[in-house]
Formats: sequence, structure tokens, C-alpha cells
Amino acid sequence: MTVATMTEIAGEIRDGMTVGIGGWGSRRKPMALIRALVRAGRRNLTIVSYGGPDVGLLTAAGCVGRVVTGFVSLDSIPLEPHFGLARKTGEIALTEYDEGMLYWGLLAAANRLPFLPIRAGLGSDVMRVNPGLKTVRSPYDDSTELVAMPAIPLDVALIHLNRADASGNGRYLGPDPYFDDLFCLAAKRRFLSCERLLSTAELIESGPPQTLLTNRSMVDAVVETPHGAHFTSCVPDYGRDEEFQREYANTDWNTFRSRYLDGDESDYQKAVTR
Repeated sequence: MTVATMTEIAGEIRDGMTVGIGGWGSRRKPMALIRALVRAGRRNLTIVSYGGPDVGLLTAAGCVGRVVTGFVSLDSIPLEPHFGLARKTGEIALTEYDEGMLYWGLLAAANRLPFLPIRAGLGSDVMRVNPGLKTVRSPYDDSTELVAMPAIPLDVALIHLNRADASGNGRYLGPDPYFDDLFCLAAKRRFLSCERLLSTAELIESGPPQTLLTNRSMVDAVVETPHGAHFTSCVPDYGRDEEFQREYANTDWNTFRSRYLDGDESDYQKAVTR
């Protein structure tokens, strides 16, 4: 376990890798790490995410070959605009699952299983748009037919939490863990950004035990990135920056990139401080 820089973490990610990104929609996304990936110019990544602007930024920057998701939304803006445009023009491939199926695929990978049976997807277009999905029958007396949801193994997981220590123990302080622990358990390499890096003793005192989401065996490196989920929310530290999100959604990509991404993370944080 090491305390790393964002540049060092981005350097661990190679073209063509499968990268899982924690958070949900436009909530507690590891956006500073996403911006570092954009600056590093990675290509042909497969992104696994309950998608939001993480998917949009990487797509607009030409980093993505395929997205594996249940949705890609900015929450208060229903469809992520850069993702929507890339799908309309056919620039990226899409593997679209039911939200529960995506969860089940991560759970299977976390437990080193080839698949897990699930009811979700039966009788829906999920089976039509994913013709490779197979069903299995229960070996017990009920003989129920179920979807055999394949595992979704990851090369790398990126997550953002409110607090962490240098060993990779991490805590969320908001209302939801967003499956961030499963992203880490499903991945070969796991990287955690946090709002504040604390001593282990301070971390233990910073919230209730059930909000300790990651432990040192689940994380390979930690980076402290205050405001590192911006412009998504990181409750209770800050909410979603709705004004900036609207600017992101309505600004030409090249203009947005030159205005906010061509410098380093400190330049970005200075530019968005209001």
C-alpha cells in the first residue's frame, strides 16, 4: 500500500484495460482521477460504471472503446450528453445490462465465480440486445429458469470516498456506498481517492463502523484529492455543482477542455472555485 499521486495512478492504467469506476450517476465519482486519465490520453478503455460524467468525460476525450453499464446519467440531467452523442454517432460500443445484473456481475467477479444466477433480465430486451447471455435451470425441485449473469472482472477500479487512511481503509459519510467495495473486490488493481487522508485512529473516530467500506486488503494506493469528486456530489462534504454541471453539459467539448482540463488538477480546482 502506498500514498500515490494522481499522475502515478493514471500511469498504472494502460490502453485497452477494463476500468471499473465507483459512484452512481453524478454522485461521488472519482472525478480527479478521471481528469488525470483524460490528461494521460489513454485509449480503447472498457469502462464499467453506473455511469455519469466519468463516462462522459472519458468518451468525449476519445479514451473509451466500450461502456458496460445500466445507465449513463447526470441525475438532474437525464442523459449524459457526451455519451449520448458518442452512441448516436457509433463512436463507442455499449454493453447494456439491468442495474441489478451489473451488480450481480461485479459480485460474481468479487467472489471469483464465472457467473451468478439472477431473475433480472428475463422477459426483457436485455436478453435481445445481449445475445451472448445464457440461462440456467435450478438443479432443485423448482427447476426455475434464471439468467446466468457472467462475472465482470476488472483490471482496475477507481473509487472516491470521504475519508481514508494511508493503508487504504476508507469511509463514506453520505447516504449510500454505491457498490464501491464490489468494484475494488472485482479488480486486480484498486485505487482510492479521498477528500481527507487521516491517521487510522482519526479514521476510526470519524464515523460509525458500518460506514468503513474498504480495508487495506482491498486497495493498492490512496491519493488525497480535496474536492476530488467535483462536479459530482460528495455528501456531506459538498453537493453536486449544478451550475457547473449545466455548463459542462452545454459547452462545446473543445472549449470545455481548454478551459478546465488542459492544466493540472490544481489549475482545475482554481478555475472552478466560486
